[in-house]
Amino acid sequence: MKEFLCTDRDFKEIASLVYSACGIVLGEHKREMVYSRLARRIRERKLTDFKAYLEYLNSHKDQEFDAFINAITTNLTSFFREIHHFEFIKSELVPALLKANKNSKRVRIWSAGCSTGEEPYSLAMTLNNAFSSNWDVKILATDLDSNVLAKAQKGIYTAANVNGLDDVQLKRWFLKSKDGENYKVKDRLKESISFKRLNLLQDWPMKGSFDLILCRNVVIYFDKETKDQLFKRYANILNEQGYLFLGHSESMGKEHTQFKNLGKTMYQKGQNARRV
Repeated sequence: MKEFLCTDRDFKEIASLVYSACGIVLGEHKREMVYSRLARRIRERKLTDFKAYLEYLNSHKDQEFDAFINAITTNLTSFFREIHHFEFIKSELVPALLKANKNSKRVRIWSAGCSTGEEPYSLAMTLNNAFSSNWDVKILATDLDSNVLAKAQKGIYTAANVNGLDDVQLKRWFLKSKDGENYKVKDRLKESISFKRLNLLQDWPMKGSFDLILCRNVVIYFDKETKDQLFKRYANILNEQGYLFLGHSESMGKEHTQFKNLGKTMYQKGQNARRV
């Protein structure tokens, strides 16, 4: 017998709230995950069951809703996850940008769904020394979850988190704690990164366009209508030859003619892309 009662009605209400807030679809197969994550909130609030929690959530949205969404959203990442993307950036994207942006000397990259920061820091390491000092290179890192953003901004990781990095990278970009259990990102790696909280389904405050957007292992949680709308918005904010990278289990339908498929979940905005 479970610790807290969670009826079908409770689960449907939770799924509806999450979908309305951030577009994530919670099917029946996610029920156990939802239970385990929200049970922690119920204990913390000293409530009796999921119905009581939903009543509390409804009457204390300002205090509880962010924690509710943070509990549901999934954050699994690692440094240089899906290494082929970073190899493409180094071998193909950087040379293309050096040529295409030689007049503006401006590069903008967006890590959409940056989680605990491994992705934007991997980007910063990849771009290091790729552009001379007179270039303006910036990485925007956003996530819906305020907790993981706080961790990303601190840039402190366990030895297990940085296990995939080599000794040269660790020595160059991290400060090792005296006990050897933690590694802190050096300030100079953070200089090009701005961390911001952002709901992808709401208005985007960014001005200007991006050369590359990484939205990896995010749209897998959205339904087709939400994904299609998001891909259109990405096309609108990318440069004419801009790139969009998705996660390994994600794809874009052929109906999105504003993008051409480069393989390995990499897409480029086509020359004849139109605003939608």
